Amino acid sequence: MHAILNPADVDASGLVELAQDPTAPEGLVFHHAVEGKPLATPWQVAVLRAALLAKHSLPEGLVLDCACGSGIQLAAYASSLHRPVLGVELEPARAQASAFNIRTVAAHHAAMEEAWFTQSRIVSGDGTDAEGVLQAVGTEQNIAFLHLDPARPRNSRTHALEEMQPPLHSVLRGWAPHFASDPAFVLDLSPRLTDEQREEVEALVEDVWPGLQRTWEWTSRGRGRVDRLALWGGRVAESGTARRFVRVPPTLGNEALILRTGVTDEPPTVRIHPPKRGEFVTLLDAALVESGLVSSWLPSVSKDRDFRWAVTEGRRPQVHHEHALRLNEQQRSLVQATGRVVELLSMELNESTVDGLVEHALEHNFRSVKLRMDLDPALQPVLQGSLDRQLQRRHGVRDGFLTRHPNGHTLLLCVSGRDEVEQGSP
Repeated sequence: MHAILNPADVDASGLVELAQDPTAPEGLVFHHAVEGKPLATPWQVAVLRAALLAKHSLPEGLVLDCACGSGIQLAAYASSLHRPVLGVELEPARAQASAFNIRTVAAHHAAMEEAWFTQSRIVSGDGTDAEGVLQAVGTEQNIAFLHLDPARPRNSRTHALEEMQPPLHSVLRGWAPHFASDPAFVLDLSPRLTDEQREEVEALVEDVWPGLQRTWEWTSRGRGRVDRLALWGGRVAESGTARRFVRVPPTLGNEALILRTGVTDEPPTVRIHPPKRGEFVTLLDAALVESGLVSSWLPSVSKDRDFRWAVTEGRRPQVHHEHALRLNEQQRSLVQATGRVVELLSMELNESTVDGLVEHALEHNFRSVKLRMDLDPALQPVLQGSLDRQLQRRHGVRDGFLTRHPNGHTLLLCVSGRDEVEQGSP
């Protein structure tokens, strides 16, 4: 049974979570059902994706999200494309939240009378039942574009494709006959998918639409992880682009940095070597490394051609090189930290040794040192606070960071100021 919700008529009664999205403009406040907020797509990410979609020509028909959750992405599509949308959500309270959030976005844009809002609908029901959904809405329109962000197990490092709900194969097969012309879709998947699981996804798509063009997209907000992994397919895949990396800008309204490649580069290979003073150490965006575009990007920002990878996985991929990177402001967003090694420290960092680190930092005229290494989450703020307090009382001028060499026994104290690393001063 399917229930139809008209965003123009729905209210927020019974919705228990209300929050200002920190990535959204002031005053754009979203409602969620129980535990809906942690699952919602950040507004900035949703708008950025809608802007990328708007660059493609879609046929007449419905913009569909058949597992729309709180409806943040759906509202971004509607308001950015100025097209009515159709959302389907199995859980009734989340369907209500989705409808109300579309209303909220329309009100924010003073668009309550526009067709994209008045003609949008949310269905509370099964997103795999294409026939039932279309019959309930009472439309004979075809599908112009499909978005799917399936639910998956929370707090789990890995999971099988079969654990996604609704199942990918059921959605693709169910809606395939209803596309207006060539299919167009975005599958918003878990960033934890392995290479083998991505191949499984491609096989599912190939089974429904043989030979369909596809583009994988990795999205990062610069927090040491892949924030989003999506497969763009059909007429919204980017011609000649097998992989795309998108770095979301720090603030809403700034332009995203996008890297593309038509080939799959060989993943970087770890080459452990003894650390040395004077070399450069760079901690890169983890999503850039996982996307497979880092090997082609690094030579574009450095005169080096020999990059020695110390760490290729986890939150802080670490690469060593002989010369400073040449980065513009946008490119700097792909780097967690970069600097020249000024001291090798054979020590374990803890509360009893942090004063010794301060002494070394003062010898090199540091005013701040950021800890860029894995530490006990309870200990990290204690150590960083001690560093900050002791260095701020002195008159140093250098900024830098401390990271761990993968041999596990050596800490690397690095100077990171732009003028410092380019001049190569001791």
